[in-house]
Amino acid sequence: MTGRRVVLVTGAEGQLGRELVVAFTGAGWRVTGTDRAHLDVTDRDAVLGAVGTVGPDTVVNAAAWTAVDDCEADADRAWSTNALAVRHLAEACDRNAAHLCQISTDYVFDGDKDGPYLEWDEPAPRSVYGRSKLAGEREAGERATVVRTSWLCGAQGDNVVRTLLGLAADPERELAFVDDQHGCPTMAADLAPVVVALVADRRRGVHHVTNAGPVTWYGFAREVLALAGHDPDRVCPIATAELVPPRPAPRPANSVLDNAALRLAGLPPLRHHAAALAELITQLTGRPSPAVDHERGRSSR
Repeated sequence: MTGRRVVLVTGAEGQLGRELVVAFTGAGWRVTGTDRAHLDVTDRDAVLGAVGTVGPDTVVNAAAWTAVDDCEADADRAWSTNALAVRHLAEACDRNAAHLCQISTDYVFDGDKDGPYLEWDEPAPRSVYGRSKLAGEREAGERATVVRTSWLCGAQGDNVVRTLLGLAADPERELAFVDDQHGCPTMAADLAPVVVALVADRRRGVHHVTNAGPVTWYGFAREVLALAGHDPDRVCPIATAELVPPRPAPRPANSVLDNAALRLAGLPPLRHHAAALAELITQLTGRPSPAVDHERGRSSR
């Protein structure tokens, strides 16, 4: 990339946004991070003003409303935050000759495919959240970098790893996780440097970026407990249909993303999620995790 290395990161207080700020700073960029309190991305005038003031080469939009079930109950908010806001950001980038990177989701797929989803598979989201995020991809435009990821976890913010560690602290707590939804857990600290590399090269189009190693939520919960020093057999498998109460938003049964665009471009893949998960759990608990086979991603436990 030529010229200044200046980036504006929206959603900078989220679990990915914080890692993006760290990764861009470490790569030598001048970073301005904004959260909802400082920039309402649904406000067109505010977005145009912020991008015009900062004058970035790149805008990375990590702001989103990711409460999947709540999106079903308030579709207008979902469309405003996940779709219309991207239109404002794209307009601001066009006015200021900035490159836009839009963070998206595996929920743009219906989950019916037998096998991992390629970047070129036709999206067919089942939920308001998924439909609004797909609209955000389209609002970003053909020149943008779109990064789809899945099952995001990090040291900051709410996610299933932090939830599981809290639940596991109660030895009497029953733990049940669905064993019929498949995806690739992705650690925010692993994802962020790839985003930096993609926007530094201004690579256009859709890129799937996830840690390796498909698993179900049940299998992932067992991994978390084992790595945190708890008995993984405390986790029981259930079907999505057995959830009480049932979830308002449908989830894709298969949301495994093939990182084909990275692979075909000769870019290095992310490591197995278990190796990254072990590091995250150590960071969250301060307790060394069992050794992990980094080739297979398996705990030695």
